[in-house]
Amino acid sequence: MPAFLLLLLQMGVVLSAARVVGRVFRAFGQPQVVGEMAAGLLLGPSALGALAPGISAGLFPPDSLPLLGTLSQIGLLLFMFLVGVELEPALLRHRSHTAVLASHASITIPFFLGTLVALALYPRVSDSSVSFTGFALFMGAAMSVTAFPVLARILTERRLVGTPLGAVAVACAAVDDVTAWSILAAVVLIVRSRAGALALWATIAGTAAFIGAMLLVVRPALARLGRSARSAGRLTQDQTALLLLLLLASAWSTEALGIHALFGAFLFGAVVPREAAVVQDLTRKLEDFTVVFLLPLFFAFTGLRTRIGLLDRPELWGYAGLILVVAVAGKLGGSALGARLTGMGWRDSLSLGVLMNTRGLMELVILNVGLEIGAISPAVFAMMVIMALLTTLMTSPALMWLRPAGLAGAPVPDRPGNRA
Repeated sequence: MPAFLLLLLQMGVVLSAARVVGRVFRAFGQPQVVGEMAAGLLLGPSALGALAPGISAGLFPPDSLPLLGTLSQIGLLLFMFLVGVELEPALLRHRSHTAVLASHASITIPFFLGTLVALALYPRVSDSSVSFTGFALFMGAAMSVTAFPVLARILTERRLVGTPLGAVAVACAAVDDVTAWSILAAVVLIVRSRAGALALWATIAGTAAFIGAMLLVVRPALARLGRSARSAGRLTQDQTALLLLLLLASAWSTEALGIHALFGAFLFGAVVPREAAVVQDLTRKLEDFTVVFLLPLFFAFTGLRTRIGLLDRPELWGYAGLILVVAVAGKLGGSALGARLTGMGWRDSLSLGVLMNTRGLMELVILNVGLEIGAISPAVFAMMVIMALLTTLMTSPALMWLRPAGLAGAPVPDRPGNRA
C-alpha cells in the first residue's frame, strides 16, 4: 500500500479506537484520556500484535513508524505548549502552607524512592550504555510526575474545582510537573553528553542563556501582543502565526542545545502573555485538534513501542510490581503525609495523595523521552508504561471511595491562612 494511503488508514484506525475505547472507559467512570492510553496499548504488539500478527504487521509495518512518530511528536509539541500556556504562575508564587509542604513531600519522597529502586534495577535491567547517575535520576523524575491535565479533568468531574482540596491539588501538580521536567532536563544533559553530543558545559551555558532570553526578552516583547489581543478580544491569524513560529523556534533551540524540543515548547507556553484573550483563543484554536486528533497518535506510537512480551520471566514481573508499589507509596503516601502534617484531615490528605498519584499522559511523555535518549531499556519502558496506566486507572475509583457523591465538593478542614 502506498505510504500516504497507509498513513491515512493508520490515523483513521487510531482515532476510531481512541474514541471507542475512551467511551467504554468513561462508562466505568474513567476519564476519556485513560481509555485513549489503553487504546494505544491495544493497537501495539502486546495486544493486536499478539492476537492478530498479520493484521498488525499490515497496518503498522516497521518502515511506516517513523512518519507516525513524527506526527505524534508534533502533537506533543502543541500539547506541551498548551500545558505551558494554561500553567498559572500565581500557583507557583502564592501557595498555601499546605500546598508548599505537600508539594515538596510529593516530589522528594517519590524521587528518593525512585533512586532506591534504581539501585536494585540498574545491574539487572540496564547496561553500561547509560550511566547509573542518568538512570537513577530518570527513575526519580518519572516517579515524581503528576498528570496535570488528567488531574484537572478529574477535579472538574468530581466537583472539586474551587474547593481548598482542589486548589491545593492544582498547585501541587503544577509545582511537581515543573520540578520533574527540570530534573528530566538534567537527565537528558547527562545522557546526551555521555553519548558525545554537545559538550556539557556548552549545553548548560546555552540553556541558561536561552532561559534568560525567554524570561527577559521574549516575555516582555510579547506583552504588547497581549495588550493588542485584549483590546480586540481575540488573537488575529497573524498573531497566532507569530506565536506558532516562536514555538517552533523555541523547540528547535532546545533540541539543538541537546535538552529535547518539548522543553522549549513548554517554556515558550509558560512565557506567553496571561491575557484572557490570548489564553482562551489559543486553547480554543489548538486544544481540540491536538487532544482529539494528534495525541491519540502519540498513544498509539507509545503502544507500538511497548512490548510487554519482553517481561518473559517471573522476576521481571516482580520488578514491574516493585515499581508500581514504590510509585504509589512514594507519590500517594508522600502527598498524603505532607498534607496531614499541615493539619488536613486523613480523608482529605488521602484524597490529595490519590489525585497526585495520577500520572497519565505526562508520565508517557517522560517515558518516551527516556527511551529515546537511551536512559531506560525497552523492558523498563514496558514496566513503567504499565505503572503509568495502573496509577491513573486507580485514581477515579479510589477518589469515589474516599469522597462519595455527598462529599464530592465538601470543604477541606484547613488551618487559618492555609487557603490556596
